[in-house]
Amino acid sequence: MSMVKKIHKWSSVIVGIQLMIWLSTGMYFNLMDPVKAAGNTYKVAEAPSMDWHQLTLKSQALQEPKTVLQQQPETNSLELIELAGKAYYLLNHQRGLYDYFVNKYSLVNAITGEPVGIDPRLAKEIAAESYAGPGKVTSATLMKPPIADLLKQKNPVWQVNFADEINTSVYVEADSGRIAGHSDDDKRLADFFLKLHFMDYANEGSFNNVLMMFFAFLTLFLSGTGLIWTIDLVLRGKHKIKRFSRKKR
Repeated sequence: MSMVKKIHKWSSVIVGIQLMIWLSTGMYFNLMDPVKAAGNTYKVAEAPSMDWHQLTLKSQALQEPKTVLQQQPETNSLELIELAGKAYYLLNHQRGLYDYFVNKYSLVNAITGEPVGIDPRLAKEIAAESYAGPGKVTSATLMKPPIADLLKQKNPVWQVNFADEINTSVYVEADSGRIAGHSDDDKRLADFFLKLHFMDYANEGSFNNVLMMFFAFLTLFLSGTGLIWTIDLVLRGKHKIKRFSRKKR
């Protein structure tokens, strides 16, 4: 029985510490600004999709999608998009369930039909269109997963940094040109509290991790040892249920 007591006490200490972390981080989530916590302080609203007719009137005739697809036989879909004021065909070659899952894209100039890759210059232009703050672009770095600011992202991205008071970073997918997300000091602080709250100490970007499962079983075990200890105290007469006990004169 002494071993059960020791295990129960030490388990309660470990669970108790994490419980205090849950309470404090939960309080932070209730008080925080959701816009700042999402890293959207200087993020502009998404522009509407480009219209084929308007684009044809503004510029030269577009390449026929059929011609583009013939040059790219292993293609799941083709979409007309706008990046930095120019028209491109976005071709998908491998589609993941979500945008941040592994996806394979390629870009083709919708006017000339030539394949296009996103270089640092184009990445900066795309990021600048998504940024509404006072800062200037300072750098553009190609990054591969895992990415600290975007733990769920499974595709390479360009990290475009801006010189402002909250150190904003805009992430542009290296294959598709899609804005993968914004991050800044406010979001990084929120991500830190989120890591503590969900016990994501391995930076997996998910609460469904081994440590969380371990604490769930530890809490269940703590309840079991507590029940055993309570039954033992009752059997030894340390606790009495008043409703069934007789009052002494």
